[in-house]
Amino acid sequence: MIELRNDTLVISFPEIHPAARLRISFQRTLRIPDDGRSYPLPPSIGAFPVRHVDDFAARVSPQWLERGGVMLPMFQAEAMWLDFGSDLVPEHGVSYPFAVKIAAGKINAASGEDWREGLHRGPQDYLVAPKQPWLDGYCVEKGFIRQFVAMPLGSGYSAEEQLTGKAEHGGVQIAVYPMKRAVFERRFPKRPPPPPFAARAAMGPPMPSAAPMDCCMESAGMGLAAGGRMRQEIYDDPYDFYDWDSAVTSRCFVHLCNSLVWQSITGSAPPHPAPTADSYTRAGLPWFDYYSDGLAALPGSDRLAGVKSVAELSAEKGDAVLPENTPVSPENIHLIRAGLTPGQVREGEF
Repeated sequence: MIELRNDTLVISFPEIHPAARLRISFQRTLRIPDDGRSYPLPPSIGAFPVRHVDDFAARVSPQWLERGGVMLPMFQAEAMWLDFGSDLVPEHGVSYPFAVKIAAGKINAASGEDWREGLHRGPQDYLVAPKQPWLDGYCVEKGFIRQFVAMPLGSGYSAEEQLTGKAEHGGVQIAVYPMKRAVFERRFPKRPPPPPFAARAAMGPPMPSAAPMDCCMESAGMGLAAGGRMRQEIYDDPYDFYDWDSAVTSRCFVHLCNSLVWQSITGSAPPHPAPTADSYTRAGLPWFDYYSDGLAALPGSDRLAGVKSVAELSAEKGDAVLPENTPVSPENIHLIRAGLTPGQVREGEF
C-alpha cells in the first residue's frame, strides 16, 4: 500500500510485518558545480511539494493518468536527492529493511540498465534502505555519483535520452520489496535500540535564492540529467539475495513537472528557486560527509559513466542552460557516522 502523507511517500506492507513501512521524501538541495571536481553532500533545503496525479485529472496528460502515481515541481537545472526512512522495530533494535529500485526515465540509477521487473544481482540494480539513507544521483563510479539535475524532457540532456535516444518516460520510478518476516526475525533477535542517527539537514539562516531560469517547453514533463560529481557510496547488499520477498512489491511513478506550469495545473505556486552553491558556501553553512562502517560500495555503472553531464553537453550544444556554475571550496563539512557503536573510534588511513 502506498500513501502520500505530508509530501512523503509511505509504502507499507502490513501483511509482512506491522513495522514494514518505508518513507521516501524528495529533498530540494543545492545544485553542486558541474566542473569536474568532486563535492561533498549538499544539505536539504526542504522537501518538494508532492501531489496525487489523480487529483488533477482534467489538467494533466492522459499518459500521466495512465501511469498514476504522484507529481512534484522542478525548475530547469534544479537538483534533488531522495531520503529513505524506515520505522524502528523497538524490540529488535533496528529499522525494517527494504530493497528499493530507483530509476529515472526508466534508466536504473544504480546499474545503468533499462528498467526490468524484479530484483537482480550482477549488477545489483537496487539499494538497501535504510542502510542507504540517501540517493543523490546516478552511480557512475565506486564512491561517486552524478547529481540528479532536472532538464526539460525532449531537450536531449536526460540520461534516458542519451542512452535510449528517446524522451519517452521522464520522471522517477520506484519499486520497493520488503525483507521476509521470518528472515527479519532470524537476523535481528530482540535487543535494545541503537543510538539515534544524525540527520542530514541545512542549518543557519535562510539564504538568498537564485533567479528562476527561463525554460521554454512544449509539455510539463521533466527528466533527470547527470549533474556535478559528488562523493557518495551506493552500498552493496549486505544480506542474501533471497532474503527479499520478491513476491510482494509496491511501485510508484513520480512525475517531474515543469515548475513554470505547476501553478496552472495545481493552483499552487512552486517553491522559490534554491540558493546557489556559491552563496551557500560563502555564508559558511554546512555540507555533509557520510561514513558507514562495514558496508562495501558498488563499483558503479560503466554505462552511466558514459553519460555526458549537463555542462559537458551544454558546451557541445553551445547553449547556456547551466547558470551559476561557479566552483566552490566547502570548508564547513559535517561528518555523519553510521554503523559505529557509541564512543567507538574510527580507524582511518595513515
